[in-house]
Amino acid sequence: MADRSDIQAHSDDNEDDQDNGAPRPPRTRRRQDSTADDALAVETVVVPERGRWAVDIIVVFADGIVRKRIDTHPTQARAELSARMIKRAAERDIRGPLNG
Repeated sequence: MADRSDIQAHSDDNEDDQDNGAPRPPRTRRRQDSTADDALAVETVVVPERGRWAVDIIVVFADGIVRKRIDTHPTQARAELSARMIKRAAERDIRGPLNG
């Protein structure tokens, strides 16, 4: 087996050791002008594009609509599966916990 001493550790590999068990701060922060809490509805669509299938998410806000490309997939079935999972996760964020 080859000597692996020349491989550098990834910067996230030892983070738990460095902070001594203290909770980490969030890596991203919501912008002050963000309307993330104001989303009214979410939809995902699957569209053919250049021989692949693209998944777009459409988020409806009180003051407008935002459409973003999430990813492309080689088959329509994979794209539709991805679109369903993305939509379910986004709807969870909009509606909040079902039992809380």
